[in-house]
Amino acid sequence: MRISSPLLRSGATVAAVAALPVVLSAGPASAGPGISVSTTGTTVSVTTTACAQLNGSWGTASLLTSSQRDFAQGRQVALSGTGSGQSAAWSGISPGTYTVIVMCSNNSTAGTQTVIVSSAPSPSPSPSRSATPSPSASPGGVMGGLGGAVQDYGTATLVAGGALVGTGVIAAAWFLRRRSKPYRF
Repeated sequence: MRISSPLLRSGATVAAVAALPVVLSAGPASAGPGISVSTTGTTVSVTTTACAQLNGSWGTASLLTSSQRDFAQGRQVALSGTGSGQSAAWSGISPGTYTVIVMCSNNSTAGTQTVIVSSAPSPSPSPSRSATPSPSASPGGVMGGLGGAVQDYGTATLVAGGALVGTGVIAAAWFLRRRSKPYRF
């Protein structure tokens, strides 16, 4: 006869559940919620909505290599844009790991994020803490794309995709139901 201890099994479960918040809270420490960084080939770009215009300037973004530690040491580019969003970009960047820091014109930091530029010519997505919808996104559409390429698909695409999925589900159910019946001659 086998004797099992439910207390021992539940103790392991409680320990795993107790450790879960610690693991989930250990997110990327360098990512700032106010910026979004992406790479396309050898171009690094940053966007933000956190800065306000002061004396005709939105602020400055700096691209630091792994050996640089200070904002002033990096390649600096002035932010351009409008009140709904500002951006900056650096082109001809060599492969490696970089840190992007955005300083608003009022000397507050909008955010800091690390990005990896790969040697591959294809787009390389960068993890981001916040997702900002495209200004041209229509309500009810489906955003799709790979890497930095994003396209807004409308209602017709959503309906066609739903019809294909529905047809596949019905066909699979019909096939499995038909297969489970014994053959009759």
